[in-house]
Amino acid sequence: MSGGRAPVTITTSEAPLIAFAREVGVVGPVAAVGGRTQWSVGGQLDPGTRLVPAPVGIVAHQPEELIVRVRAGTPIAELESALAERGQMCPIDAAEAERATVGGVLAVGRSGVRRLRYGPVRDTLLEARAVTAQGQLVKAGGPVVKNVSGFDLCRLLVGSLGTLALLAEVVLRVRPLPTESRWLLGPGDPFAVRRRLFRPIPGGTVLDDVYWPMQVVLQGFRVVHDHRARAFDRLPENARDEFRRKVRTLAGNFQLVARLPVLLVPWRNPVWF
Repeated sequence: MSGGRAPVTITTSEAPLIAFAREVGVVGPVAAVGGRTQWSVGGQLDPGTRLVPAPVGIVAHQPEELIVRVRAGTPIAELESALAERGQMCPIDAAEAERATVGGVLAVGRSGVRRLRYGPVRDTLLEARAVTAQGQLVKAGGPVVKNVSGFDLCRLLVGSLGTLALLAEVVLRVRPLPTESRWLLGPGDPFAVRRRLFRPIPGGTVLDDVYWPMQVVLQGFRVVHDHRARAFDRLPENARDEFRRKVRTLAGNFQLVARLPVLLVPWRNPVWF
């Protein structure tokens, strides 16, 4: 448990889910309605389609487990505000966060710009409780990252536009809230820059924090660290741990030279000058 604080609980009653399932029922076409920010996606509804509002509310936020359980009709802005109070966020993007709902964003399945860092929106969904065409409340997935061993039915619901089932409640994976974010503007294609500079770090590399920057330096570029960046190391508690730490560092240096022998060539390694 992190900090010993209990999960944030706003609403835990099962009654809204049961009422939602009953209202969906088994008769005629039906659709769940939220903020209608992407209502035109997928085309027009059939005439006579019943519109049923999805349940709302945050059920539980467990910061130490990096998960939040939330009802599908909850506005994105409300979820973001609650998570921010505990220094966390959920990387699901919506153009109109005040109106867009969690269930709506998942049902449409469009990923925002943060997918470049955290992956597509489907990777955020861990568990889903949904109502089928038979009016039954079913569950897929589980409140952990590795929650399936076979076909991932839970993520299949993302982008299905409610054609497979109507989302009622979900468990989402959350992330630490960045202390700062900024946009960088420059010429050229950032993906082309990455393809040019990035080199995969071999498995088992000890000094990976040196290996990767040196790959950039060896290609003729500079590596600049933010002046606010801080590095820390846990002090060993006894002589044995100190010995192990020094052996690891020394072995890492030998490994680095073995994998990048060019580091020892003064006319090819700019760091020499």
